[in-house]
Amino acid sequence: MKILLLKRDKIGDMLLTTPMIAVLRHAMPSALIDVLANDYNAWVVARHPAIDRVWSYPRTRVGRKVRLGAVLKQFALTMQLRRRRYDVVIIAGGEESPRAIKRALTLGASRVIGYCSASTLCAKLTDALPPRPEAHEAQRMIDLLEPLGITPPPTIPDPSYRPEEATLSAAQTWLSEHGIAQFVVIGLGARRAKKQPSADQIVRWADYVFDRYGCESVFMWTPGKSDNALYPGDDAVAEPVLARRHPHIHPFRGPLAPALGLIWHARCSIFPDSGLMHFAAASPGGVVGLFADTSVSPSPKQWGPLGARGRYLEAETSVTELNDDVIFRELDALLAI
Repeated sequence: MKILLLKRDKIGDMLLTTPMIAVLRHAMPSALIDVLANDYNAWVVARHPAIDRVWSYPRTRVGRKVRLGAVLKQFALTMQLRRRRYDVVIIAGGEESPRAIKRALTLGASRVIGYCSASTLCAKLTDALPPRPEAHEAQRMIDLLEPLGITPPPTIPDPSYRPEEATLSAAQTWLSEHGIAQFVVIGLGARRAKKQPSADQIVRWADYVFDRYGCESVFMWTPGKSDNALYPGDDAVAEPVLARRHPHIHPFRGPLAPALGLIWHARCSIFPDSGLMHFAAASPGGVVGLFADTSVSPSPKQWGPLGARGRYLEAETSVTELNDDVIFRELDALLAI
């Protein structure tokens, strides 16, 4: 059987697809399993051992700019994929996505599986499943395998990812240059202010891990201005922390790849609900994820960090409400091991 998994979305969403991929490969060891992703998230699974091939299409819109060349390349790729005659296309997402459904329907597979409930596109899917908003995103994607006769496992497999050795080596070089041995990562990157810790909180948390465990802190944030159309940055939020000039807080305002290397080497990490939170959960050190106002924002029941060392805290309206004692308790659980 030839199966194509269609995955749009962001890098954290792609990482949460890896449990589904593992379940599919275990159930169908001889199947051909390919992934179709965009040029932003395809790298997450580029070296996954359960995947035969990753197809990447260029995004037609980056920020406010439309790229005509990308439109032509997408068309050419669609024709190429149609010639491969996939038996099944699975729209790998836990919610209904009309754009993903439309793309999947152009690929000419015998079966197209996806979540759909209210759209007129539902009738065009061979297997339109009702969305299950109460479940974790990783579980929702695993449940998409049921039309293939695959029974979901009793527990969700851990998401899997390991940075390339060159990335890990570059991160280690950065640490050596800064004289850092044991450390934690404290990160920003949630886009919404209610999910971001305050500068005072960050400094207090860094002081705690230094005084109690001898761990320095790598302070990490998304570079750029908050009004960046392509990807909003956290420079303005980070500035009050940098102004304190604490000797055991080391700022890292760098690209994504070395950031992932640092997260992998860390004793543990603290991140707001974000893609990097999920990568930290998949790292050896684990993560304390920060959620807030989940009556209207994503809930950890749906988007919480997975894995044995994935932990989270939930604030009623803002992360700034979280008492230090509850943060320290979660840090102790990860750092005392």
